[in-house]
Amino acid sequence: MARSNGGIIGKVNKTSFGKCTQTVKTASTPSAVTTQPGTRVIQTLVVAGGGGGGKDRAAGGGAGGLRNLELNVCGNTALGAVVIGGGGAGAGPPTTPGTSGVDSSIVVNCVTYTSCGGGGGAQSGAVGLVGGSGGGGGGSPPSAPGSAGGAGVCGQGNPGGTGANASPPVSNDTRGSGGGGGAGAVGGNAVTGNTPGPGRGGVGGAGLDVSPDYGTGSGVCGVFAGGGGAGARFDQPGGTGGSGGGGRGATPGVSGAAGTTNTGGGGGGGNNCGSNGLAGGSGIVIVKELNKAGGVWSLKSQFQARKGNSWPQFILTGDYLVVAGGGSGGTGRGGGGGAGGYRASGYGPSPLQGSAVEITPGPYTITIGGGAAAGNGSDGNDSSALGITSTAGGGGMPAAQPGRDGGSGGGSGAPRNPGSQGTGAGNTPPTDPPQGNPGGVASTSDPGGSGGGGGATEVGEAGSGNNAGDGGDGAPNTITGSDVTYAGGGGGGYDTRGGGSVGSGGAGGGAAGSTPGGTGTVNTGGGGGGSNFPSPGCSGGAGGSGIVVVRVPGDTGASVAPGTNSLATLPAPAGGCKVATFTVSGTLTIT
Repeated sequence: MARSNGGIIGKVNKTSFGKCTQTVKTASTPSAVTTQPGTRVIQTLVVAGGGGGGKDRAAGGGAGGLRNLELNVCGNTALGAVVIGGGGAGAGPPTTPGTSGVDSSIVVNCVTYTSCGGGGGAQSGAVGLVGGSGGGGGGSPPSAPGSAGGAGVCGQGNPGGTGANASPPVSNDTRGSGGGGGAGAVGGNAVTGNTPGPGRGGVGGAGLDVSPDYGTGSGVCGVFAGGGGAGARFDQPGGTGGSGGGGRGATPGVSGAAGTTNTGGGGGGGNNCGSNGLAGGSGIVIVKELNKAGGVWSLKSQFQARKGNSWPQFILTGDYLVVAGGGSGGTGRGGGGGAGGYRASGYGPSPLQGSAVEITPGPYTITIGGGAAAGNGSDGNDSSALGITSTAGGGGMPAAQPGRDGGSGGGSGAPRNPGSQGTGAGNTPPTDPPQGNPGGVASTSDPGGSGGGGGATEVGEAGSGNNAGDGGDGAPNTITGSDVTYAGGGGGGYDTRGGGSVGSGGAGGGAAGSTPGGTGTVNTGGGGGGSNFPSPGCSGGAGGSGIVVVRVPGDTGASVAPGTNSLATLPAPAGGCKVATFTVSGTLTIT
């Protein structure tokens, strides 16, 4: 008898071809995502808001509950509502516990999956509140034992730590409180002891590292739901926050810290000098559409899946930073050069983060845009990688001329004609999120100051009187593992006969106005500075060259060429991610 499965014996399975597409939600929404046609399985991370810290040598807040689920879904279907829980408020007057965090949830196939808000940290002498992870217990009053931490919800978190025991009482006992529980560990107990001495508040429980599933672009390098550290009495240290966004406990003279936004971290507890508790961090929901093909497959199933383009392929998700070359400054009271366009995913200011890109095996051409040559206000050059293009910075222009458009626009030269805007537009052509900002307008005074070039996060400053405008600031980004700022605008030049001042370069490689104009920093996309007047033969400063960085999971096979570019593996807690950095044009090969 013929077999319908082509003679293969075993369970017949369905494929999921979700391309490992990942959607991050940091605010509540009616639908998480509409699945792709081939998606049959998703993995979702649901983290609730963290609890707030208590007041008066008080306990740290518990982390928001964390659930990491794998669920079956239908393709081309809108998933249900997402609720992002806010962090609980830190305790204020009078002495009270912190407020518990708010639940987060997602609806899939008409079923609501909820993670519970973190428990608030207790005040001195009280038990911690129950939550996704429990709030820490308060340190004891005289002649009393320390109080227990609140319980955590099974499968979502851990209990808070216990407060210090001051029985029998000692006048200089620290009476510290317990740290809030974290998704990965119980909150630390307070250390009983005198001051000076070993006594201190308990540390927050460690969060949970889910970077193998979701990468390092969210949370704290992929770690979520750390407990808040506890406060202590006198000048003894408060507890440190747990990894994954937990806030530090307060110590007299040292402020505590709130839980990190969109991590579910617990807030730090206050100290005994009347300081308030700190707020917990808000929650987050991440949905990843999986590629999955396990078990035994019939020949018919394989044929149909390949024919319908629903058989899983090797596709990975990578983050990027693409910065174009900066524009040069203008001559003789010239405007500052605009920064090269800045585009990034996963890292840097959240309003400027685009979506991660899908990468399949093969070679990819990487183009690094050069900065504009020193001269009279010319544009830089575009940078591109993985289908992402950042536009060159616009040139700053000489007297009475508007700056040029670009990724960020160049500043206009002084004096400008009254009633004329006279500035280079940024984010040209437009991208979402925007890649830059406009340059600043020049002063109408004569002598007068020119406008600064636009930067990635700030409009170039306008000239005022004979004072030139500063370049707009760039954007900080940690994709390489180091905190570096890119794409600052160049400062404007001024009339040296009028008693004014040059414009400073924006943070991120922008150069100051000068005679001649300053040069934008190499591989930052910084704009060149405008030249002052009178300056016979002096040119506006050159723009800085661009840069491209690509960050992929640590198990990815990758190489870069030529050798001027680099490939590095980051240490923990970045999860061994590989980072390819291109300072010159070349090729990225994924295997």
